[in-house]
Amino acid sequence: MRTKVKYLIIWRYKNKYSVSAMCRFFEVSRSGYYDFMKKIDQPDKDTSLAEQITLCQERCGKTYGYRRIHIWLGKRGIHRNPKTVLRVMKKYNLLSEIRRHRRWKKMGEHAHKYENLLNRNFSADRPNSKWVTDISYIHTGEGVLYLSMIRDLFDNSIVAYKMGTEQTVNLVLDTIRLAVKKEKKEIAAELQLHSDQGLQYTSHGYFTLTQEYGITPSMSRRGNCYDNAMAENFFSILKSECVSRCKLDTLDKARSFIDQYIHFYNHERIQVKTCLTPFEKRSQAA
Repeated sequence: MRTKVKYLIIWRYKNKYSVSAMCRFFEVSRSGYYDFMKKIDQPDKDTSLAEQITLCQERCGKTYGYRRIHIWLGKRGIHRNPKTVLRVMKKYNLLSEIRRHRRWKKMGEHAHKYENLLNRNFSADRPNSKWVTDISYIHTGEGVLYLSMIRDLFDNSIVAYKMGTEQTVNLVLDTIRLAVKKEKKEIAAELQLHSDQGLQYTSHGYFTLTQEYGITPSMSRRGNCYDNAMAENFFSILKSECVSRCKLDTLDKARSFIDQYIHFYNHERIQVKTCLTPFEKRSQAA
């Protein structure tokens, strides 16, 4: 029997039997027993930190890992070792959910194809110089909701997004129109827009619209899903931190959850590399 268990038994029966007699019976010291009781009476030293982590996880929907929690705490003057943060998160069941991976698909031969100008160079030195785009699908109780989005590689912000019940060329074109409308004054002279070889991006409508706006298309190579990894990365984050954690009974509910999450992602979700939210970094460059 472990010493700690013996101490607990002695404590439980202390009003019925002599503490000294029980210590002799269990072959433990009286001083050790009383030292153990003092520790029981002391408050848990991790309680205060756990309360702050709980507050953070409530705000972010329990999506932050220990690195982002560490940054969030530091911004509030609470400085702890990242390993301590991780230990307390495990102790109090405050860990974020595990990310799910997406299955990749190959696309066939289509009309317009473009050179891979991005070439996996996912860094940008100014806003609106390199965008990546893609479409993903969200399953709901009323059918599939398609999400088209454009992400800026400068700060990883979502510049524009559109949702629809059909995976059409117009869904993609409307996303581009919205992005250009929002960022028109700030768009770089040579803006690259990178996509995969999906039907919408090889269409004539896509070619015509990018020409009209002076956007230079860039396209992933066939069978090279990692060429557009930054677009896929956002969908992976969205699905693990939002979509997979709630039951989407209706299309409207899915739209509402996605609207809320993208606002949180742009304005509140801390990026580990910069310790800033996407829009905080974007505002610094303005």
